[in-house]
Amino acid sequence: MKTSSFIAVSLAALMLAGCASLFGGGRHPPGPRGPGSPDGPGPKQEPFNPPRNILIAYDANKDGTLTRAELEAGLKAEFDHYDVNGNRCLDTNEVAAINAERWKTDASTTSPLIDWNADGCVDFSEYAGTARSLFSQFDTDGDGILTPDELNPRRQRPPRREQKPMPGQDQDRREPPGG
Repeated sequence: MKTSSFIAVSLAALMLAGCASLFGGGRHPPGPRGPGSPDGPGPKQEPFNPPRNILIAYDANKDGTLTRAELEAGLKAEFDHYDVNGNRCLDTNEVAAINAERWKTDASTTSPLIDWNADGCVDFSEYAGTARSLFSQFDTDGDGILTPDELNPRRQRPPRREQKPMPGQDQDRREPPGG
């Protein structure tokens, strides 16, 4: 009887050890790693740059409002700066340099330049496409002016709704749910 009990206990211990190794053996599951984690610091986390940052960069007078004219003037100046040879066409080398710079400064909002019509040249229309599209999306009233409220839509708080009394709750005394 002692031998069968010993075998049963040994078998149970082996099964427990096997299950523990199957489920990580007490180690933390894979996931974000930080300085204090057992796996070390992990990859560098890039800061989030919201898409509005692309637009805010064109606010020439820094008044917090962006007009379509400011956007177009800024885009034109940028394009002319990058068009080193002045041929109104950004070639492959110019595009590669711009994309590398964009990735370095705006990693999370980088919108790479793409030669959409595959003619070997990124023209002004292709260059300005992303910023123009964002401007249209943010310009909710279609007036050609992005106000601070349009540039920061989450900053606005919705009006507070009146809570209806829960069944059995006194009309004069409204308590939050669960309270």
